[in-house]
Amino acid sequence: MKFAFPMPHILRLKAMLQPWEEQVTGADQTRLAKLADDLGYDMLAFGEHIVIPREHVELSGPHYFHSAAGMGYYAGATQRIRVNCTLAILPLHNPMVLAKALSTIDWMSSGRVDVTFGVGWLETEFDVMGVPFHERGRIADEYVAAMIELWTKDDPVFEGKYVSFRDIAFEPKPFQKPHLPIWFGGDSDAALKRTARYGSGWIPWLTKPADIAARIDFIKSRPDYKGGPFEVSYGLATSRVGEGHTVNENPDARPGMSEQEIVDKLGRLKEQGVTMSAIPIPAVKDIEAYIDYARWVIEAIKPKVQ
Repeated sequence: MKFAFPMPHILRLKAMLQPWEEQVTGADQTRLAKLADDLGYDMLAFGEHIVIPREHVELSGPHYFHSAAGMGYYAGATQRIRVNCTLAILPLHNPMVLAKALSTIDWMSSGRVDVTFGVGWLETEFDVMGVPFHERGRIADEYVAAMIELWTKDDPVFEGKYVSFRDIAFEPKPFQKPHLPIWFGGDSDAALKRTARYGSGWIPWLTKPADIAARIDFIKSRPDYKGGPFEVSYGLATSRVGEGHTVNENPDARPGMSEQEIVDKLGRLKEQGVTMSAIPIPAVKDIEAYIDYARWVIEAIKPKVQ
């Protein structure tokens, strides 16, 4: 089992936020990123929205990073740990610009980048950005294919409804070959089919833990499943967040569980095919107390589930 570091103040979801987190600054996050790297955490990850409509701020909060900017900063602040945006809302980006940003980060970090794409769920955000919400799946499929073409071909050519190019040069190519790993987030059959076709990883959100193995089987049974190494990430607190970022009062996903409870829950997730998880931030008073907890997770928990 690999461990993602739950960075405080990467978002302000009502279902998860603790009051002290809002005081965590960028300088604090730099310190924490270096600490996570030194302690042996496997990944730094965060979510993305471009804008949050005012009516959604109470549940979703207003605070989200840009996918490529956040990944680039975390990669530059560290030496070993992998970085991932979980997830980047692909239809809201220009695919050529995003492909350039991600390949630049991967090249400069010597191959420490994964990216998780999703199609988005917040229709008003798409309206504000001028992107057709009900075409977002088709847009995402085309964008992924175009980005892979740019990353892998010396003479990239693509003709689509939403993006086209030819007679161009595109470098740097990603450090990782054939390209940086692409994960997908989401629970629908369409999301899982996309994962099978292009993905090296999957992040379920609303899928119940007991159903994860069956959904992995669905991915791997698809005729166009790409094969190869495959990661599945599911945090212990994921089920506290419902559809539309609503709050789920789920005692099985509470922060501050005992050592044995955490080990047992991670063991059950591992049996379902989960390869990476995150331990939720418990009720602590400040960043220093959280640092102590983050160190305890690696020293006490990680050796028991590897």
